[in-house]
Amino acid sequence: MKPSRRWMAALVVLTALTAVVATAALVLAAPALAAEGAAASVDPGVLRWGFASAAVSAGLAALGAGYAVAQVGTAALGALAEKPELFGRVLVMVGLAEGIAIYGLIVSILILNRLG
Repeated sequence: MKPSRRWMAALVVLTALTAVVATAALVLAAPALAAEGAAASVDPGVLRWGFASAAVSAGLAALGAGYAVAQVGTAALGALAEKPELFGRVLVMVGLAEGIAIYGLIVSILILNRLG
């Protein structure tokens, strides 16, 4: 395997591992958070599904952002090697790819706010 492919694979694996750990932490914390919110008039089953959906949205968004950054970053480094004056444009493209994770986090926060 070429070194560039090895780094890209390592980045994708690390991002996937981070997404899985974050999702597992939120899913495992769901019963404790549901017990904390038991004073509210929301059904505990609904709370569990809400916490799980918030965890899945954050985890999948992080996974997608990691894949996007890996693909865009690889292409960006190739473009910068040929034309260094493209740095500003490349930085914007990588930033847009990273924004996917922020959108997932916002969706998770909106789901948790809706639960009460």
